[in-house]
Amino acid sequence: MDTSKKFLVEVWSDIACPFCYIGKRNYEQALAQFQNSSDVVLEMRSFQLDPYFEQKEDAKPGIKDRLAKKYGKSIAEVELMIAQVAESAKSVGLDFQMDSIIEFNTFNAHRLLQKALEKGLDTQLSDALHAAHFEQGKNLGDANILKTIALHAGLTEEEYNQALTEELYAYKVKQDIQEAANLGISGVPFFVFNRKYGVSGAQPPKVFLDTFNIAYKDWKPQQDLIINNNSEAASCDIDGNCE
Repeated sequence: MDTSKKFLVEVWSDIACPFCYIGKRNYEQALAQFQNSSDVVLEMRSFQLDPYFEQKEDAKPGIKDRLAKKYGKSIAEVELMIAQVAESAKSVGLDFQMDSIIEFNTFNAHRLLQKALEKGLDTQLSDALHAAHFEQGKNLGDANILKTIALHAGLTEEEYNQALTEELYAYKVKQDIQEAANLGISGVPFFVFNRKYGVSGAQPPKVFLDTFNIAYKDWKPQQDLIINNNSEAASCDIDGNCE
């Protein structure tokens, strides 16, 4: 997809990150208020919060025990934390089913997103994957479920197979992760506007809108052609009249 004439926003994101889904909704609210929204294109970049997560064949819903161990908290504290996340999601119109979440390794999902990016379907597929994970309790570690979502988002079966078998797409995922490190990104979501301004986390819509306005002022002059009109210079017009 050619974005050379568009105001590019890139977001490093992981499907397993609830705030990536919430943050994208806040971003979309800001975009709806931005008067130059037609110039904007959003592209998804890959990031893995837990690249070494081991997928279980018989994975079941349940994240409380692992979160309690990871953060050194009691189950009661984890339940409160989960409830707060669900409430944040609800505030932007999302219905998180936290007790139904099935954890999975997100690498294959990112390979599909890289393929979807080639067709301009990356944001649609990202939304579908997040919804399946957080709202529908689907096991995205299951290849058949992942395939159904990918095809419904617009990928063909051939493209699905290419994404999961060709090394190119694995390389692109790793390249995005390395690029995030080069940019100093250590957490997601992380939005980068025109490769100059960054917004970290699920910020309120106003933060995104303010960043749009500032970054756009920098970008727009580069896209405008400055014409030196010399009335005495010879030229031909669109009707073939030359003088």
